[in-house]
Amino acid sequence: MATAVETLGKLERRMTISFPLSDVRTEVEKRLKVQARSARAPGFRPGKVPMKMVAAQYGYQIETEVLNDKVGRAFNDAANENNLRVAGFPKIEPKQDSAEGQLAFDATFEVYPEVEIGDLTKVDIETVKSTVTDAEIDKTIDILRKQRVHFHTKGEAGEHGDGGEAIAANGDRVTVDFVGKIDGVEFPGGKADGYAFVLGEGRMLPEFEAATVGLKVGESKTFPLAFPEDYHGKDVAGKTAEFTITLQKLEWAHLPEVDAEFAKSLGVENGDLAKMREDIKVNLEREVAGRVKARNKEAVMDALVKTATLDVPQALVAQDTERLAEMTRQDMAARGMNVKDVPFPPELFKDKAERRVRLGLILSQLVGDNNLQATPEQVKAQVEDFAQSYEDPREVLKYYYSDRRRLGEVEALVLEENVVTYVLGLAKTTAKEIPFDELMGSAAQA
Repeated sequence: MATAVETLGKLERRMTISFPLSDVRTEVEKRLKVQARSARAPGFRPGKVPMKMVAAQYGYQIETEVLNDKVGRAFNDAANENNLRVAGFPKIEPKQDSAEGQLAFDATFEVYPEVEIGDLTKVDIETVKSTVTDAEIDKTIDILRKQRVHFHTKGEAGEHGDGGEAIAANGDRVTVDFVGKIDGVEFPGGKADGYAFVLGEGRMLPEFEAATVGLKVGESKTFPLAFPEDYHGKDVAGKTAEFTITLQKLEWAHLPEVDAEFAKSLGVENGDLAKMREDIKVNLEREVAGRVKARNKEAVMDALVKTATLDVPQALVAQDTERLAEMTRQDMAARGMNVKDVPFPPELFKDKAERRVRLGLILSQLVGDNNLQATPEQVKAQVEDFAQSYEDPREVLKYYYSDRRRLGEVEALVLEENVVTYVLGLAKTTAKEIPFDELMGSAAQA
């Protein structure tokens, strides 16, 4: 039985649910009898334990389960009777002034909001596009060459030496012995023998690399090195050390020639360079298409957040905040980080969680109002698109279609794309050509 629903706020509601105490007692006795059939205790055969002992051992647990079941069922029935769309989980508290023979609880909860989508024909959205040119193909080939670099001793007769002495320069791979001291005392992690790195890649602190440049094999140099205040090694952060380095080995980088052998190493069986460039272009265009789609989708989502009007249920925000924190924890653990004692304050995730919940409600409204659900044909086409970049597309199809959860993720992706297409078809759009490097997020690294 439920009392009238009280309105506590825009979305917050409260109602009292109650049911006879006798119903709880009857159900508890019923479950205790079932439990008694398999209960065990010293000195008794299974199923022959006295009921008083069964009640003493299992009574509290069973009573708690029965109460939870009764309260949950009563709340759901009351919510259905009042046509309430409950957002999140209710807060249930026992009511002190229950009628005789009744158990009563106050249930405080939120309901889903009304979502008002603005006039999408008046929305301005800037979309992006980008073109793959020969310059991008050439740059990709250079990257692929660097990934296949091999090294030769510098100073030997040949392309990068005439047999005389050679000095270390950016791009060379150096192997050094080094020892660092602070106030004349060596510190943990400040010493190594035979340590190899490539000058100019930024693996070492700038002062360390600068001191190495210009050295000859066998030469040593002593220099001061100031560790940054935010250096990952807390024991030395903000301190100045004195390092001595000795160059033991010096090698120059030999990039492979762009020839038939290079093409074969990239999977072009006949070594055709034109085919190699075409394959690279196709892969780059696929990547560009994905990045463009993601950027344009984000622009649409931003527009929807600004256009739609709704109140966001804080219960859903709290749930998503916990979900994001747990996802972050699992991701960090998977990367080998010790997160056992690392705090994950909710405020770090709340803004993102609120946006996700807001967008979810907006998308749900748009999909329902305009029949934008993902069709089986669209889902299949999306999975097949994923499969194109794999050696065995059939295995990819099997991977998705053998797990309903994975297929659900694809359906959600297609649904979002349906919304994007729908919104862009109504809104005022302006296409902006952006450089390839900017789109790929590599301009700062080039």
